[in-house]
Amino acid sequence: MTKKINLFANLKSDFASGLVVFLVALPLCLGIALASGAPLFSGIIAGVVGGIIVGYLSKSHLSVSGPAAGLTAIVLTAITDLGAFNVFLLAGLIAGLLQLGLGFIKAGSISNYFPTNVIEGMLAGIGVIIILKQIPHAFGYDADFEGDEAFVQADGQNTFTELFNFLDYINLGAVVIAAISLFILIAWNKVDFLRKIKLVPPALVAVIVSILINEFFIRTGNALAIGKEHLVSLPVPTTFEEFKNIIILPDFTAITNAKVWVVGVTIAIVASIETLLCIEAADRMDVQKRYTDTNVELKAQGVGNIISSLLGGLPMTSVVVRTSANAAAGAKSKMSAIIHGLLLLISVLAIPALLNKIPLATLAAVLLLVGYKLAKPSVFKHFWEKGKYQFVPFIATFAAVVFTDLLKGVALGMIISIIFILRGNMKHAYNFRKEEYKDGDIIHIDLAQEVSFLNKAAIKNTLASIPDNSKVIINASDTVYIAHDIQDLINEFKKIRAKEDNIKVKLVGFKKAYDLENTAVSDKNVFFEQKVPKN
Repeated sequence: MTKKINLFANLKSDFASGLVVFLVALPLCLGIALASGAPLFSGIIAGVVGGIIVGYLSKSHLSVSGPAAGLTAIVLTAITDLGAFNVFLLAGLIAGLLQLGLGFIKAGSISNYFPTNVIEGMLAGIGVIIILKQIPHAFGYDADFEGDEAFVQADGQNTFTELFNFLDYINLGAVVIAAISLFILIAWNKVDFLRKIKLVPPALVAVIVSILINEFFIRTGNALAIGKEHLVSLPVPTTFEEFKNIIILPDFTAITNAKVWVVGVTIAIVASIETLLCIEAADRMDVQKRYTDTNVELKAQGVGNIISSLLGGLPMTSVVVRTSANAAAGAKSKMSAIIHGLLLLISVLAIPALLNKIPLATLAAVLLLVGYKLAKPSVFKHFWEKGKYQFVPFIATFAAVVFTDLLKGVALGMIISIIFILRGNMKHAYNFRKEEYKDGDIIHIDLAQEVSFLNKAAIKNTLASIPDNSKVIINASDTVYIAHDIQDLINEFKKIRAKEDNIKVKLVGFKKAYDLENTAVSDKNVFFEQKVPKN
């Protein structure tokens, strides 16, 4: 039975967090659309649909969906190859339908196989990326405010070259605004009387104060005044016709174009993987440790991408940056994601001119704190203390996410984790011991509870190294599963190698279902004799 959720139970905290996510998502929606070579409003449409539609259908309490930086390169290339944005929208529609199908066949269960250390490494990497990407904007260099999570950006620059570039474009007004915003954001949670004002989120206070300060600089002709190239830039339709022209419909005549289907499949796969990764991360960030039905999430994302494409919006995923901001702001339920979508819709319809007064330096300050919370030094210390089998996949994922992109980083972390698992299986497939007796030593090979094909190499090497004229007892008393490969290996050793090299083999505890000789019930050829005490 599904537990009913009261969306209005935590309205105060959810509204505050929804407001923070809205402030973070607004410029990212625009920037990702710009970097994707798509109309600016397509990013807003995806943000609205991701917030309201996906937010409502999803079972995740913290995840926030919208246009994803991870899809930027795919979208940019696809629009160029397909020749028109409306043809690309058809590919987005196909991707949504495929995601819906993945949800129905329960493909979301793949997320259960992402190790915790890999997810935490991904989050820490995203945190460092956020910090590195936002430092230039805090100093007034806003050439690339799309929140791209990849090391190599769509404009050919990378994370570190942008850090060097901003030194030539420092804007003192932006520095002042960013410093004041950071002070407000940090002090709000440190000063007692401010901490009690829970209804007003510190990010909103920082935005309002930054707008007022910049307006003061502008009206007084101060040199610190920030120009509009360093402010949020939102389309402002003045007539119904202008607003109607913003909505672009898919070109269904391109349904027979093979390239459209290739793009649709590509987006469906990449968007689904990024969503599942983000959902796992969101569940890790949830202080109440609630778990999300990932199959329902894929269905919700599919519906969201279908509607977004029909309205002229970009494809979307669950997004780590927005989800992190949501969790950091104290969200309690998915109502915060819905509120963020509603605020995006209301703002672009009612107050676009006011939103265009928000300095990007203030939003950079908000994201700097989000990044720090994801990549705290305590996280690195925690995995270091857990040992190399936890730390190595964590740090490898972290480094690869920072220097490549999210999917490659997670893939590397998964590969290293699997290698460690294989090594662990090789070491723990059995217990090898030798007992000394008067008439010769007896070698004991005690098999583990489960012996899979992954243990074949280790057992094969062990059997091959047994010297001639030995006595061997292979014990499967505690074993509940043995792979056929291992059964064949032991059979061949007993029937061929043992006879050739005068090795006496006794099998103990093997079940009849294994089709191996069960000598546990017989006392024939028992090798036990009085032990020789060691001096």
